[in-house]
Amino acid sequence: MGIFQVNYAVEKKMIQITSRIFVDDLNNAIEKKYHKKTFIGTEKETQTDLDLLKRYLAENFSIKINGQPKTIVFLSKELEADDVLVCYSRITAVEKFKTLEITNTILTSWNSEQQNITHISAYGTKRSVLFTESSRKEVLKY
Repeated sequence: MGIFQVNYAVEKKMIQITSRIFVDDLNNAIEKKYHKKTFIGTEKETQTDLDLLKRYLAENFSIKINGQPKTIVFLSKELEADDVLVCYSRITAVEKFKTLEITNTILTSWNSEQQNITHISAYGTKRSVLFTESSRKEVLKY
């Protein structure tokens, strides 16, 4: 399971994204998709592993604002409790919006049992969305 937090920081005109994913599931999903063994979150991690992680996140988690795709910039990552990889990303220059469309297929294409919970905070409201193999996209109206 992955847990994602998407926060719209009005004063910074920024969407902040925090992803928490079990590192062994993430390595398995990346290995299956790109046919390369990775060691993300271990002492064996290489720059190639990090590049594949960024590519995997970019290809499997996307946001459209008012119907327009936005570039998500990967900032950093850290290992939490030895088995959860926490990734920090953001979208900058975000003005007021009416719709936020999130697509999240992280882990679900690797294992149909996987689920991703995404918590979204914007304009003083909090919503939670469950993404599964059959439910990959959600459009939120504000």
